[in-house]
Amino acid sequence: MNKAWISVVIAAIFEVGWVIGLKHAGNYWEWGGTIIAIFISFYLMIMVSRSLPVGTVYAVFVGLGTAGTVIAEILLFDAKVHVSKIALILLLLIGVMGLKLLSQEKGEARNG
Repeated sequence: MNKAWISVVIAAIFEVGWVIGLKHAGNYWEWGGTIIAIFISFYLMIMVSRSLPVGTVYAVFVGLGTAGTVIAEILLFDAKVHVSKIALILLLLIGVMGLKLLSQEKGEARNG
């Protein structure tokens, strides 16, 4: 995994943080952290979009962020766990990995 894809994963982690912050922030420090997380996640995504396909970056960013948010809600806030929810998250992650692999193959074909 190259530096650009690592940045996408980091951006998605910050996305999980700001999404949770939007729901659970209750004081100025928590809102400040939420705003910082928004800035970092979008900054990284914009920077990575300069070197990777924008559609793929966005799909991976949102997919990982969605899966991470659902998992965080289950682990941190006792959200109900449904087998169908877990199965759909796994399907989403398989799709995200497929997009990453497909964009990697296309990048190699252009360079080769």
